[in-house]
Amino acid sequence: MNDVVIAYDLGTGGIKSSIVNEGGQIVCSTFVPYQTYYSANGWQEQAPEEWWQALVLSTRRLLDQGRIPLKAIRALAISGHSLGVVPMGADGSLLRCKTPIWSDMRALDEAEDFFRKTDYQEWYEVTGNGFPPACYSLFKIAWYKHHEPEMYAKVNKIIGTKDYCNYRFTGRLCTDYSYASGSGAFSLSTWSYREDYIQLAGISPEVFPEIIPSDGIVGEITQEASDETGLPMGVKVVCGGVDNSCMALGAKGIVDGRIYTSLGSSAWIALVSEHPVLDFKYKPYVFAHVIKGMYTSATCIFSAGLSQQWVRNTFCTDLLEREKSGEADAYELMNRLAETSVPGAHGILFNPSLAGGSMMEPIPQMTGAFFGLKLEHTRADILRATQEGIAMNLRMALDVLCRYQEGLEKMLIVGGGAKSSVWMQIFADIYKLPVEKTCIDQEAASLGAAALALNAIELWNGYGMIDGIHRLERMYIPRQEVRSIYDSAQERFEKLVNYIAEMNK
Repeated sequence: MNDVVIAYDLGTGGIKSSIVNEGGQIVCSTFVPYQTYYSANGWQEQAPEEWWQALVLSTRRLLDQGRIPLKAIRALAISGHSLGVVPMGADGSLLRCKTPIWSDMRALDEAEDFFRKTDYQEWYEVTGNGFPPACYSLFKIAWYKHHEPEMYAKVNKIIGTKDYCNYRFTGRLCTDYSYASGSGAFSLSTWSYREDYIQLAGISPEVFPEIIPSDGIVGEITQEASDETGLPMGVKVVCGGVDNSCMALGAKGIVDGRIYTSLGSSAWIALVSEHPVLDFKYKPYVFAHVIKGMYTSATCIFSAGLSQQWVRNTFCTDLLEREKSGEADAYELMNRLAETSVPGAHGILFNPSLAGGSMMEPIPQMTGAFFGLKLEHTRADILRATQEGIAMNLRMALDVLCRYQEGLEKMLIVGGGAKSSVWMQIFADIYKLPVEKTCIDQEAASLGAAALALNAIELWNGYGMIDGIHRLERMYIPRQEVRSIYDSAQERFEKLVNYIAEMNK
């Protein structure tokens, strides 16, 4: 049996665990969900112990499913959701049973206080942290200090999501450059913490963990971790990276100028480059790449697949029933209906800001909308308009990045949405770019984590193999005959966005 590694994709909704061989092919995968807790207004928390227990369960299922000889497992690495703040005591204890995740907004006051002392634009241009500031770790840690001083006084280190799991594997507290770049206190130019920002926030620099390369080896799994997971002693634990950067690696982001769209619950367009894209008006969010010296700069929308899900649950309950009866997946049935409408959805526009506006949208208080509805419109028109609206919103995000990267020739799309052929053609038409669909759709982050593990233990020499792993399944070419329809729709859509913003001020 050839050597294998295990890749973990620790996402917001659960953990996906995969066995990956030396060739970068996923042998088998399993998924275990966990819960998000909404304890107060603006709070979004998860339990680190639940991450670990989900990892343990998924690993045991994986070993049963894959029937891989234990001695073949050489290393593991984790792609983890960003901006986590897990407080650890000097004795290695977890000091808070539930901790804020990336989308938690409790630290608004702490962020506001920070920017009374320093310039917001300067901070953004140093850190590339383009999400609402309260999301970032620096301000969440300040919240701990202000609101839970007794707990904060016991803190040794505050670490991220995947770093907590690495600690449970090895007993070592550390992070990597990509995850540290979402701390709110990391300089993209020096690749190190800015102690002046940490001190301005009223925090001790000592709480921030050591930084090692993403493909650096944290250690080997302990006897305790071996007993829990079923993995053998001696398996190397590779540091891994933040999900955005792992996905960039897995989406062929290995050279300057490559770009991809991730189409999941939320959606973003990310550009991999040798220099960060910093634009204070639109605030692309930038993470250090897992390849040191490179960056992944992204613009996003919050409700892509979430909008599709809302439309499914609201307008397509009959399709859900057909899915339950075993006929076909509800989304596939929705795709078939959308395909019976026409480009431009007979004039309907959909704004997908159902979860509010991202930083590239006019205001955070954005709302969703269908515009142009008439009695003659059908459900098929609504479904197509939903897909087109998401694509047009992302086209606005693409236009921001195109100011900094000329000569884009094609767009790779990954994520669950890439499975819809009608949607991929819509993207090609609206982006005005050939859209590439490969065999890697929902596995991009897992592939990125696996690549880090394979490189760390020298089964790979660099990341050039990733291109070959992406087997092309279909290229969607922009259709000249619909260009004028979508040009007009895009212009109307952007006017609609501005109108919605004005109405919600």
